[in-house]
Amino acid sequence: MIVVAGEALIDLVPQGPGALASLRPALGGGPYNTAVALGRLGSPTAFCSRVSSDAFGEALLDGLRAAGVDVSGVQRGDEPTTLAVATIDTHGSAAYSFYVDGTADRLFAAPAALPAGTRAVSFGTCSLVLEPGASAYEELMRAAAGQGVFTALDPNIRAGLIPDADAYRARFLKWLPSVTLLKLSEEDARWLGGTPREWLAAGPSAVVITRGGDGLTVLTRDGAEYSVPGEKADVVDTIGAGDTVNAALLHGLAAQDALSPDALAGLDAGGWTRLLRFAARAAAITCSRAGAEPPYAHELDG
Repeated sequence: MIVVAGEALIDLVPQGPGALASLRPALGGGPYNTAVALGRLGSPTAFCSRVSSDAFGEALLDGLRAAGVDVSGVQRGDEPTTLAVATIDTHGSAAYSFYVDGTADRLFAAPAALPAGTRAVSFGTCSLVLEPGASAYEELMRAAAGQGVFTALDPNIRAGLIPDADAYRARFLKWLPSVTLLKLSEEDARWLGGTPREWLAAGPSAVVITRGGDGLTVLTRDGAEYSVPGEKADVVDTIGAGDTVNAALLHGLAAQDALSPDALAGLDAGGWTRLLRFAARAAAITCSRAGAEPPYAHELDG
């Protein structure tokens, strides 16, 4: 079982470029997209979050169920669902503004225990910014790491939600001793400052950097570095591409029986190259479709 912990929200996706393009509601949130992608790839997956009891919340849970994700541990609340309004530039890249005050996911409480058979827990995005839920997710991360569970972190920076950048950067560094695999984009790495080697020294066994169409690079604690090029795609937009990479990395590691800190540290060049290529293919498919629509396992066969 891979557990994905974090927010579920509604993306209002523009149907063209510009601030006044028509908006279409879509199921979203970085952790939500990661859970759906894992389910579509065939990994046993559970979602750990707090979701509104409104119509949007019901639609979000239906989307998880359709992907085969276990939602039995999802907390519910009467507060509204968070909204994220996207704008798309001429290259298909998305920027977001958020409507988060008084929403259901902010009141997440850390569960007493993880589901039986949990092999990994994935964290990231808004859920690690918005209090009081952020502290509860942080508590869950530390508890999972303390039990020897594989932990993955994608900070997936949304700068408009972070009132104190320096405080967030300091908090990010305090998470690293509890992180097995750190994945982030080049843009996030620049915003955070520091270097992958400095982050590795703080705790993770590996750091994966996504470089958009230029591919992915992994740096490991033992000094190794491997890169793969991006897969060609007719890009519609990049919504959900990084979340798909998260899912593909976790799914691929499970397939190689490497979902443990020791096994990850022992992955060789061939294992890393296969894993990164798989993630690049999965992300390219997501970029070829509007909104966060990660691929199914049969689309990646071979």
